[in-house]
Amino acid sequence: MTRSPADLMRVNLLEVFNEPDPDRRAAVIAENYAEDVVWHEPDRIIHGRTELARRAAELRAENPDWTFRPAGPAAGLDDIGHLGFRYGPADGQPSVVSGMDIARTRNGVIIELYTIVTEIRQPS
Repeated sequence: MTRSPADLMRVNLLEVFNEPDPDRRAAVIAENYAEDVVWHEPDRIIHGRTELARRAAELRAENPDWTFRPAGPAAGLDDIGHLGFRYGPADGQPSVVSGMDIARTRNGVIIELYTIVTEIRQPS
């Protein structure tokens, strides 16, 4: 099944970065990202599926009770997808981080991902 850029953005946020099970996360990464995917975070660049999975696990470990939530609908245009997000405690407290993921896709997989953080607030 070939996913649209908007579908890939939802998968990226909800089935990778919110997934607590490392085996399920790895399976989703293998299906939805190019082997040589490049992920640009605000403070680093990650290369390849293995490093993407490692970094996703690190983020989950830093705040295990936090979740990512979409901030509006995912959208796509040609081979570009984007989705705003909020990140923070899962228990209904306000989000701590907000931003946007933007991805270049090819043949139904993410080939390059950019994470832009637009706001960071102190947790209450």
